[in-house]
Amino acid sequence: MDLDDPRLYLNRELSWLEFNHRVLEEACDPANPLLEQLKFLAIVSSNLDEFFMVRVAGVMSQVHATGSPAHRQLLDQIRARIQAMVAQQYQILRDDTLPRLAREGVRLLSDDQLSDEQRRFVEAFFHREVFPVLAPLAVDPGHPLPHLHNLSMNFIVALTDPRDPLGARRLALVEAPHVLPRLIKLPTAGGGQDFIRLGQVIAARLPQLFLGYRVRGASLFRVTRDADLNIDEDDAEDLLKDIEQALRERDRGAPVRLEVESACDPEALSFLQRVLELSDDDTYVIDGPLNLKDFFAWGGLPGCEHLRDRPFVGRIAPGAEEEDLFAAIRRGPILMHHPYHTFQTVVEFVNQAAEDPDVLAIKQTLYRTSGDSPIVRALARAAENGKQVAVLVELKARFDEGPNIRWARELEEAGVHVVYGLVGLKTHCKVICVVRRERDGIRRYCHLGTGNYHPTTAKLYTDLGLLTCDPQLGEDCTQLFNILTGYSRYPRWHKLAVAPDDLKPKLLSLIAREARHAREGRGGRVIAKCNAVIEPQVIRGLYEASQAGVEIDLISRGICGLLPGVPGVSATIRVRSIVGRFLEHSRIYCFANAGSPEVYLSSADLMDRNLNRRVETMFPVDDPTLRDHIINDVLRLSLADNAKARLLGPDGTWTRPPLAAGAPRLNSQEEFLRQTAEQAAEPVADGKFASGARFLVRWLADERGRRG
Repeated sequence: MDLDDPRLYLNRELSWLEFNHRVLEEACDPANPLLEQLKFLAIVSSNLDEFFMVRVAGVMSQVHATGSPAHRQLLDQIRARIQAMVAQQYQILRDDTLPRLAREGVRLLSDDQLSDEQRRFVEAFFHREVFPVLAPLAVDPGHPLPHLHNLSMNFIVALTDPRDPLGARRLALVEAPHVLPRLIKLPTAGGGQDFIRLGQVIAARLPQLFLGYRVRGASLFRVTRDADLNIDEDDAEDLLKDIEQALRERDRGAPVRLEVESACDPEALSFLQRVLELSDDDTYVIDGPLNLKDFFAWGGLPGCEHLRDRPFVGRIAPGAEEEDLFAAIRRGPILMHHPYHTFQTVVEFVNQAAEDPDVLAIKQTLYRTSGDSPIVRALARAAENGKQVAVLVELKARFDEGPNIRWARELEEAGVHVVYGLVGLKTHCKVICVVRRERDGIRRYCHLGTGNYHPTTAKLYTDLGLLTCDPQLGEDCTQLFNILTGYSRYPRWHKLAVAPDDLKPKLLSLIAREARHAREGRGGRVIAKCNAVIEPQVIRGLYEASQAGVEIDLISRGICGLLPGVPGVSATIRVRSIVGRFLEHSRIYCFANAGSPEVYLSSADLMDRNLNRRVETMFPVDDPTLRDHIINDVLRLSLADNAKARLLGPDGTWTRPPLAAGAPRLNSQEEFLRQTAEQAAEPVADGKFASGARFLVRWLADERGRRG
């Protein structure tokens, strides 16, 4: 087959929808505790919100701009797939998840199911907390439709005036306050936990807002808008101010989806569709609670530990137990596999750099971080301690633009040199470089990783990070920051590969080398673990390597545009996805190299945006012990997973791996947790346990300080 044949490349949007369906499958997997199943239902909704705001909005724009039949067909396919997915999602919620939770004593009640005590509580809550905030808005020629905020919950209310002999119908809007909890806990006489939705509370009491009128019907609805920012960086005089302005305008994006309750009045629905310029195809009639993201609030319900995953504490990575991390790194590089190894080691690395009198400078990239970031606090403290601190804050990190602007200003106030990246490129690499004066001269200590410097998501995402004082990597990191913060050409790197200049050529050359080995009889092997495989040149390179006989395993958590197992094209390629308790986020690229294997970690997925439009890094893991651990443990277990993995077939469908009769189920994430717990239980020589304990004591003290 011609390798440019479009039939060999799966569509990105449709492939992403298949990933979200794999998430949905976790919501009915009996191996997951009940509240974890509910969490997956909420994740599906959260994922779809962003998908509409960015990807569907983009396709709709293309349809409106070009009228292309191909784009129209794609939009129809997306809509049909989502309609089916949402119907399945709510069927699981109604018929399985909520009834089983009710049997466990966690009940979601409607207004007519309340006990007398609960009704009195709700009435008091409504008049005390809700009624003063509500603002009913008439909709008529003198009161045009007000602006509907993106993803806000609103009622469309149909009214009649009993004094009007013609019985004319009127419409009004009521926004459900976003400042109040969506799920309200009710008092219970016995055991169990009862809740009612805020929307139910308001809906049953709408007549109190329209005195003298009859409420004929009321339905909740929600509008999703195009929320992608379009910034012309070439003409921007002040990028920060331009992004702030764009953020204010984000809520004004064109509507792309209308969600309504199934009992919505037909006349009211027609009105909404007309004023929003959305069709039936853009309308999603929901038989259940709108916005299942509200159920994230149930993740920490007290007394429901048996309905959640067993808690775990990330362990200190081997080699990082010592209190002095700089001394530990000098003895050898330290590999961390989060969340199984605690991210606190990275926080402690920055903390120690901020306080160490021998540290001269700290340089770091920040793409996303947590709301109360201990790393940002440490960087500010370092500047206050007189160290040279330079931080690249990526203002264009989608949906984190506002928090990143706040971090940038806070760091600047502390005396940190803050830059916002390169024009036209997002800076997505994860790098810290600490410059320290020592007896034998200046030494650079670096952290390079696959994931963000975000202590919260580091407990939920699987990522890899390397702490090293390798001189060549240190020099490369210095050159990288010279490019990011000043004016500098790309150098000849010692060990780094950096996008958009040479990371993709490096990957393509490594794949081609495996093909050459295979053609010359030395075998060829590629294993890649990432979040997405969609870049056409990389896919073509993998196809060509497969035609040469290279054995290829791809572990792509989300999107995959490559078709495996196609005779004559990709017969030796296998693709799997793992969707489990943690979000698989690490990027590992492994090449057999005729018996001298090479392993690289990277911040980049195999996507056009990562390889061609972002600053990304890929770096080797040279230490034989760490390299073998990644190959023999991390990758081997991922490839052996038969519990949470799905396999992609040559027809583009995903299926579970076949499980032979009597064969054990292997959940790679649970196995990583088990192995890490076993390693932590082993005795540690040379007093490392005691120093590790001091390390944790310091972490606890920092947490107490953060919480006041």
